[in-house]
Amino acid sequence: MIQVNREAAEGITKSAIRAYRKPLLEALDVDYTRAVEVNGDTSAIVASKQKLRDMTATTKGKSVAELKAIVEGLV
Repeated sequence: MIQVNREAAEGITKSAIRAYRKPLLEALDVDYTRAVEVNGDTSAIVASKQKLRDMTATTKGKSVAELKAIVEGLV
């Protein structure tokens, strides 16, 4: 019988989330810098960045099937 290590699956899922959000965070960094340069409102950008950072916390307590669904949803 094959057993899946849930902790390893969680680590793999977190890595997938980090890879997914990296270019999104980089784009938001550019948007933030541009907004700061013109004294614009950065609150929406900051909120979006925080939401992306919080994505890895969604893996806690999830089953292997739920973790798999998270990764598949990123694709």
